[in-house]
Amino acid sequence: MIRRRTLLSVAVSAAALAGGAGVAWWHRRADAAKAPPEMWAMRFGRPEGGELVMAELRGKPLLINFWATWCAPCVRELPEIERFQQAFSRQQGQVIALAIDGPTPVREFLVRVKLSMPIGLAGLDGTDLVHMLGNLQGGLPFTVLIDAQGRLVRRKMGETSFDELTAWSNAL
Repeated sequence: MIRRRTLLSVAVSAAALAGGAGVAWWHRRADAAKAPPEMWAMRFGRPEGGELVMAELRGKPLLINFWATWCAPCVRELPEIERFQQAFSRQQGQVIALAIDGPTPVREFLVRVKLSMPIGLAGLDGTDLVHMLGNLQGGLPFTVLIDAQGRLVRRKMGETSFDELTAWSNAL
């Protein structure tokens, strides 16, 4: 009876371990997916005029942050992302912030909060891109890291920090 119980316990533990390893592998595999090709064809207006052309960002590490002026966690994390952008540019990386918001609120916000990273006015096209990048709920903030080969290395829905982003970039 004890031997049978031990064998059953070992079998259940092995199955749980295999299941956990499988889930971890699946998540890692999902994060190693390629950025959708249609993303590189997108263009977004800039608050100051002109366009943010995604094709021009291809071939270098890229951090994309999706945010909105009405999203408190988005606004809280922007200074951290701005600070990360300055460090990441020394590694030949690029950071962009795509506003899922209207042009007027974004322009008014940027008068009060100075950001040096490129800002794109993504609007509803940004929502489509958020979904293409794996955020099916469409929640904000949402941040993705894409390596120079176009692979999605990391993605996160929710507020991030300078330290977390630095750890992501160090893993590239």
